[in-house]
Amino acid sequence: MEGKTDLYDVGEVKKGLISTTLKEVFEALKERGYDPVNQIVGYLISGDPGYISNYKGSRSKILEFDRSEITALLLEEYLNK
Repeated sequence: MEGKTDLYDVGEVKKGLISTTLKEVFEALKERGYDPVNQIVGYLISGDPGYISNYKGSRSKILEFDRSEITALLLEEYLNK
């Protein structure tokens, strides 16, 4: 429709971006032979980006988001199931 304004919930868009990023990082870590859960948890707890491989730009991707945002999304998704 012409003249129609689409409204987007910025929070939901960001959650979608974080979710997509986590899935991409998870798969990249798995491809490299790492235990992706342990690596991501290590990063979230310590803040040390060394836990995330540079493979496929994974480290750069995950560093685009604050660790607290990632943790909040994971907790929200877990508790809403």
